[in-house]
Amino acid sequence: MSDRSGPAGGEPAPGAFRSGFVCVVGRPNAGKSTLTNALVGQKVAITSGRPQTTRHVIRGIVHRPDAQVVLVDTPGLHRPRTLLGERLNDLVRDTLSEVDVVVFCLPADQRVGPGDRWIAQQLADLARGRAGTPVVAVATKADTVPKGRLAEHLMAVAALGEWADVVPVSAVEGYQVDTLVDVLVSHLEPGPALYPDGELTDEPEAVMVAELVREAALEGVRDELPHSLAVVVDEITPRPGRDGSDGQPPFLDVRVQLFVERDSQKAIVIGKGGSRLREVGSTARRGIEALLGARVYLDLHVKVAKDWQRDPKQLRRLGF
Repeated sequence: MSDRSGPAGGEPAPGAFRSGFVCVVGRPNAGKSTLTNALVGQKVAITSGRPQTTRHVIRGIVHRPDAQVVLVDTPGLHRPRTLLGERLNDLVRDTLSEVDVVVFCLPADQRVGPGDRWIAQQLADLARGRAGTPVVAVATKADTVPKGRLAEHLMAVAALGEWADVVPVSAVEGYQVDTLVDVLVSHLEPGPALYPDGELTDEPEAVMVAELVREAALEGVRDELPHSLAVVVDEITPRPGRDGSDGQPPFLDVRVQLFVERDSQKAIVIGKGGSRLREVGSTARRGIEALLGARVYLDLHVKVAKDWQRDPKQLRRLGF
């Protein structure tokens, strides 16, 4: 289904190194973050069974001998019900205007619905625009359905729009992940590497730490919490005398605040006798230590910021 032209139409010379930015979009819980992590080969975006767990644009970098693909993961495009939702949608649209290729995720374990059609319309306008950005439709979670159902899904996806390519993928099983990278590279123009070899993300450490805490806090909680939870890292500081200069492993003090909208949500995060918060801290600390390459003392505090999703002043304070 490729719409790329041959040599007369400006096809890059064979063997040229290619690079560019690829935006991953889709409705909430379409498998975008899981796909980003699978393509990079390492965790750079948080994943959760709960919709709308991504709040920041995460760049993951795919390195190949012939190309470099910079992946931009986004919050799920959705019809917004709050000021936060509107700002997340604006973030996605701003990102879409600046990338070379768009990946549109449509999970195979769910029928194509109104939300997908709404996003498809937004992307059709983008593809028809002056830049003519190619859109690759990806049937995520291909391992979760029988082949017959997958074929039906692929036909429904193809009927949604004029896609540059349609690719079924399973990020969990690794099915066609490399094929998808080949397809994305084919739509990039020749260009130099944009990031040093071996670098996997350009997200600031504090943002990654906050996302790891947020992911741990969302594990196994009620559906109401994901939209209401914000995480802010107050500081990441070396403990005096333990900065690693003496040859011993460095030790960091990491102080983090978790904000919810109601006292009932605070009780959920903390748990009986603080048991839930200790579990969150233990899980998050393992990821943070792997990320920072140091031992960590993680200090978590839970606070109520009433109706912060609808309050412009509080949204700014929490980084949105």
